[in-house]
Amino acid sequence: MRVDPCFFCGRPAWPSKGITFMRNDGKSFRFCRSKCHKNFKMKRNPRKLKWTKAYRKNAGKEMVVDSTLQFAARRNVPVRYDRELFAKTVKAMERISEIRQRRERIFYKRRMAGKRAREVAAARKLVAENEHLLPRLRGSEKRRLAELAQETGQDVEELEREELAKKAATKKTKAFGGEVKRLRVRTDGGVEEISERVFGGVDEDDGDENDFEDVDDDDEMDTD
Repeated sequence: MRVDPCFFCGRPAWPSKGITFMRNDGKSFRFCRSKCHKNFKMKRNPRKLKWTKAYRKNAGKEMVVDSTLQFAARRNVPVRYDRELFAKTVKAMERISEIRQRRERIFYKRRMAGKRAREVAAARKLVAENEHLLPRLRGSEKRRLAELAQETGQDVEELEREELAKKAATKKTKAFGGEVKRLRVRTDGGVEEISERVFGGVDEDDGDENDFEDVDDDDEMDTD
């Protein structure tokens, strides 16, 4: 069974799956899905789309030069069937796939080395540029933390960060609008308690004005 790669994205196009396009000159193009076929007809360059193998190889995100990749090359050479050769080939394919996976993991670790340090450096730069937007402590709170640091021997900056984190966790933000509970009396004499959402002083009422009458909580209601 031959599994051809997709002409556009490079993914495997399994037999009886995908789309095969035959050009007038006799050349065939194999696509794994309709997405690749449509992009091919729109004459898009696969090297400029981030979800294709061509882009990832040009960006250095996948292995390009490796001895295990040479085994996947297509060879149109007829070979006489040999049972022993067939068994050896199947074992070699399993071994080659294991070696390739191990090398891909090593390649990924080397490529991602130092990513955490770069993210931390970028975050510190962002905080330094927008320091005026961060919450600040009062002078009395800073003096209290300085005295506490002298008594306990801790760092003042760490205590300030902890204090700011506590304030941010306990701070309550008020949303625009609120919820109002009201008592309504139906035309048949029944009493019902409902809750309405208020946005900017305007009540969001889904009920019908003809069926309900608004009654305040302090007013007396006769249900007889």
